[in-house]
Amino acid sequence: MQSDYQLIWFRQDLRIHDHAALWHATQTGPTVALVILSPEQWQLHDDAPIKIDFYLRQLQQLQIALQSLNIPLIVQHLPLWKDITQLFADLMQNIPIQQVYANIELGVNELKRDNEVQKLLNQQNKELVLFHDRTLFPVASIRNQSHQPYQVFSAFKKVCYQRLQQSLPQCYPVPEGQQPINIDPYPSLEDFKELQLKYTQQLNHLTQQWPVGESYALTLLDQFIHDRLDDYKNARDFPAQAGTSQLSAYLNIGILSIRQCLQALFRKQHGDFVIESEGQQTWLDELLWREFYQHILFDYPRVSKHLPFQLSTQKINWCDDPVALQQWQQGHTGIPIVDAGMRQLLATGWMHNRVRMICAMFLSKNLLIDWRKGEQWFMQHLIDGDLAANNGGWQWCASTGTDAAPYFRIFNPISQSQKFDPNGDYLRQWIPELAHLDAKSIHEPYAYKMNSSLNYPIPIVDLKSSRARAIAAFKE
Repeated sequence: MQSDYQLIWFRQDLRIHDHAALWHATQTGPTVALVILSPEQWQLHDDAPIKIDFYLRQLQQLQIALQSLNIPLIVQHLPLWKDITQLFADLMQNIPIQQVYANIELGVNELKRDNEVQKLLNQQNKELVLFHDRTLFPVASIRNQSHQPYQVFSAFKKVCYQRLQQSLPQCYPVPEGQQPINIDPYPSLEDFKELQLKYTQQLNHLTQQWPVGESYALTLLDQFIHDRLDDYKNARDFPAQAGTSQLSAYLNIGILSIRQCLQALFRKQHGDFVIESEGQQTWLDELLWREFYQHILFDYPRVSKHLPFQLSTQKINWCDDPVALQQWQQGHTGIPIVDAGMRQLLATGWMHNRVRMICAMFLSKNLLIDWRKGEQWFMQHLIDGDLAANNGGWQWCASTGTDAAPYFRIFNPISQSQKFDPNGDYLRQWIPELAHLDAKSIHEPYAYKMNSSLNYPIPIVDLKSSRARAIAAFKE
């Protein structure tokens, strides 16, 4: 047996291309890989079953990719992270590990977990070597003139643009294959087939909609850049069109890296930071919104703890209305665009981004229900559920977060529906009981007369009076 190994600890980064920690580990010496499956921790974090299934399916692809590099993958089962130090202590008794490599994760629980592992390793003169792989720029590296984190996206974006003009972050190459390693038998993915089955059985109809694999994700990225990027600014807000990138799920569990997206975005410019179209700039800004929320998650850990970014908004008197909450969750509010979005979420594990904003603002403003209940519901059902992005989006809509929509700016869901789904195509897809209505009536089926033949609920709230109620609540 080799005298010592480098251990690469995979988390939300299930790929071998452009993987910072994997690259550095393999350049240091012979490497073995580790994945820790923590079902009870996933449940505590409200991870959606469809997201867990997606993760486990990609893990199978990762194991195959690592085999091609002669890197064995050790799979460990640890229900809760509180026992993480014992797991590593046992592991190091059986395998001679020199250093542990991983990519940094930014949630409060993740940072605490890594800190515990770091302490244990330091006691044995070893290190947990962490890399900034989920963001373009290391967290805590973008500061204003007072050396404080930015709280407004436009100022944050300006600094990002300046840095990108200096140089685009480069991708790491795939490591070369190493000499085969023989280690004592450890659990592999094959030993956890029951865990995989638990999720695939309840999601069988959905798994085909979300293929896994790095090559598939890179093809999706290339197709988006080639076919839809130029029209992205105009098409992205129309939910009946395939105008968005649909890459968020692949970015979230690390099948794709943020650097790969950036390199593809500027491929025609030969890697130079040259913006040649509105679509290119708009998608770059969307990537930077993702970046912004990751930095906020690190700099303001209270957003990981169910607290609003704007602490003054803790005083808002939210409505406790479990019936209305359930009607919103199941897509039975009587507001077609809201119901269509919520049904799309239940049916596919995904929702169009414009519709996410409409649904979130309807819950937090028109129903005046605590945004945290909506944030949790989204996390429990989204295949791309990401703590930073989901929290940032919800707090923006609820006017409690960074750069938030002013409290008096409240989307009218009917106007939004008429503007972004003018023919009602998206509504017809997800609300078949309204499919026979014309393009005017479908957005507001009870606006002109009570149609008793419709098998569709009347609106559960009056939009005008509920808007006034929300403004009054925020003013108080």
